[in-house]
Amino acid sequence: MSPFCWHDLAAADAAAALRFYEAVFGWSAAVQRANGGSFFRLQSGDEHVGSMYPLSRRQIDAGMPSHWTPYVRVADIDAAARRVRDGGGRVVVAPFAVEGTATIALIADATGALLGLWHEPPDA
Repeated sequence: MSPFCWHDLAAADAAAALRFYEAVFGWSAAVQRANGGSFFRLQSGDEHVGSMYPLSRRQIDAGMPSHWTPYVRVADIDAAARRVRDGGGRVVVAPFAVEGTATIALIADATGALLGLWHEPPDA
């Protein structure tokens, strides 16, 4: 079984998004540094529920709306990426490590729907 395990929010206005999720769900955010930048790790009490990062000005200007990306946990991300290609999908963003978090990839299924792949090393 490959359960959904993480959710990323790409936000056009990260401050407004954080205010919304704080008010509606009581979530908080902590800055996490990774890969030369940073993102917000969203928390519900002590539980990590996902992350949020700001869309770039280029993405906003190109008309990309704020959006959530769900992630599915996989045992072997490279093998999963091969199965995506073999199954008629495509790898939109090749697997890469997010320091201190996981190795992730972004895929499009056979219908074009986007989904993230998530792999944590056994010692994480």
